[in-house]
Amino acid sequence: FLCPCLVYGAYVFLPFDAPLLPTISARLVYTLRCAAFATFPVVLGMIVSGISRLCSSALEPFGELHREVEIHRTYVSQSVHLFILYFFNMAVLATYLPQELLKLIPLLTGLFAISRLIFWMSYAIGRSFRAFGFSMTFLPLLAMLLWNLYGMFVLEPENLLA
Repeated sequence: FLCPCLVYGAYVFLPFDAPLLPTISARLVYTLRCAAFATFPVVLGMIVSGISRLCSSALEPFGELHREVEIHRTYVSQSVHLFILYFFNMAVLATYLPQELLKLIPLLTGLFAISRLIFWMSYAIGRSFRAFGFSMTFLPLLAMLLWNLYGMFVLEPENLLA
């Protein structure tokens, strides 16, 4: 319930508007630019994972990983998978949204980045605490997927393969 409230509050109270994007190609470029900011938690995780791997006292590079190294490696792996799902959903979403709702694209990008960082911190605390951060990432992805399917099959079924 927190994600829709955060997105709605940011949509109403943040003083910016999306630029005028009349064509689908302009919308896709805008989405690609916003998605570049969503890679920040993934790249940060890769850097920390590499540093923790270098600083671990493991003598065998292919041996058992320490808990700290395993946490960062798992976070990076899951974040890459979720980023791919996020990016493709955002690209499709940008083609179906009306111009006045394109402000949602950077807001959803920010929510993705913040929720991945929250997941990372909660995963480092303990595995039982990670559900909050994961749900803040996964539930908006699920909502985007449902909206995309609704847009493809109900709103514009004649343009499904066009």
